[in-house]
Amino acid sequence: MPASSPRPSFVAACVQMRSTTDPAVNREAALAGIRQAAAAGAVYIQTPEMTSLVVRDRKELFAKVSDQVHDPLIAAARELAREKRITIHLGSLPLQENDRIANRAIVIDAQGEIAATYDKIHLFDVDLPSGESWRESATYTGGHQAVTVPLVVGDVTYTLGLSICYDLRFPYLYRALAEVGAEILTVPACFTRQTGEAHWQVLQRARAIENGSFVISAAQGGLHEDGRQTWGHSIIVDPWGRVLAEADAEPGVILATIDPALVTQARSQIPSLRHTRLFSLPGTEGDNVVPLQPRGKDA
Repeated sequence: MPASSPRPSFVAACVQMRSTTDPAVNREAALAGIRQAAAAGAVYIQTPEMTSLVVRDRKELFAKVSDQVHDPLIAAARELAREKRITIHLGSLPLQENDRIANRAIVIDAQGEIAATYDKIHLFDVDLPSGESWRESATYTGGHQAVTVPLVVGDVTYTLGLSICYDLRFPYLYRALAEVGAEILTVPACFTRQTGEAHWQVLQRARAIENGSFVISAAQGGLHEDGRQTWGHSIIVDPWGRVLAEADAEPGVILATIDPALVTQARSQIPSLRHTRLFSLPGTEGDNVVPLQPRGKDA
């Protein structure tokens, strides 16, 4: 039988933003960035964590959020995805969930349908040396489900693994996503300037190298209206850990070509996904083993 044809490359984009406390302003900025990326040839376009609203005050946050069904950015992005025949990944939006808020990614396919949602699993409860203190768990409800989603480009399917911001510091999540087939890991973020300057790029490259996967991460950048400073530096990394594109701190768009052959190449050269083994922890007498059994193939 003839060998199957290699899957074609495609162009991916990150829309870097500096979201304000006004959801309408942020909506127009996000849509403008998505249109710019689509005009440049991108068929998968990602926006940052908290695309629709960046605000510290809890009361103001609750006053300005919508639920998923009524959120105007989701509705507008669905129309735009259908119009341009592109996949739009809203990196995350704060969405009303009863008396709490979900930090939720929304992936919209080229037909304008919601293909997947993902709620941020790891919440940022941290006191930084700069004096900044963050307690996401006071406002947000954490997710419990890892998510992959098909990314369909023409008649070819790729697999995205979803995550958000602070998830980046938990490598077992990305290994699990890779083991069930994710070739492209996504980390839309609103990283603080202090932690981003120290750790952002090295963690992005590490997640790519560990899993032989592309990593695509749109970020918030600069001094925001609510007083916080974010690192920016939206980034696209290939499976060998090479940075294909990286922004600075200013709003804008970055693009890179995603060649799926590089996933196969990296995973063949360093087949760590095939080498996962069970092991026990000291004092457990074999009762507990980590990590989980491999659940995917080394594609």
